[in-house]
Amino acid sequence: MKLLFHPYLRYKFFNSLFTGAVGGSVFTVYGSLNPSTFSIGGILLALGLMGMAYFYHYFMKLEHFFRFSLAAEVIMLVMIIYFLAFPAQILTALIVYGAYQLSFMFGGYLVRAETHFAKHARIMGWIDVVKQQGYLAGLLLSYGFYKSLEFYGITQAMTQVYWLHLFLLPLEIVIIVLLRRGFRSL
Repeated sequence: MKLLFHPYLRYKFFNSLFTGAVGGSVFTVYGSLNPSTFSIGGILLALGLMGMAYFYHYFMKLEHFFRFSLAAEVIMLVMIIYFLAFPAQILTALIVYGAYQLSFMFGGYLVRAETHFAKHARIMGWIDVVKQQGYLAGLLLSYGFYKSLEFYGITQAMTQVYWLHLFLLPLEIVIIVLLRRGFRSL
């Protein structure tokens, strides 16, 4: 398997755009959760990150990097679909929180692996610049999106977040397609 630099950069931009766009919405979704949930989630995340670290020697193969990247994106896709089907429920908040924690667990490995596979400081720099551009674009888009909804009289936070997820669904599908294009089987 080979990492294709320019298609991978497009994936990283849109992946970070998603992160920027969704960032503020989680506070609305998590609103129904008990604060102790975050302690338990943090403990499980730390244990998961530690478990992943024990297997870095095995996971530092490009095929595993692709598979974990794809798994993280599929988790986000499933989470969005579940949220759209069952918004504003405590179980939904738990599932969204769990999906993000699992994604963060994979993310710890993915950042290390990305650095490993980039190999050159200049390439790592380009990846980080593109990620920040995507993140900023996502934040600006979500801000404009929420302000547009307010202009049309949609002011309830959970309703705004629901509408945002309608936009995030096709975006996540595009991200998965771009991820696949960023890798080529040999």
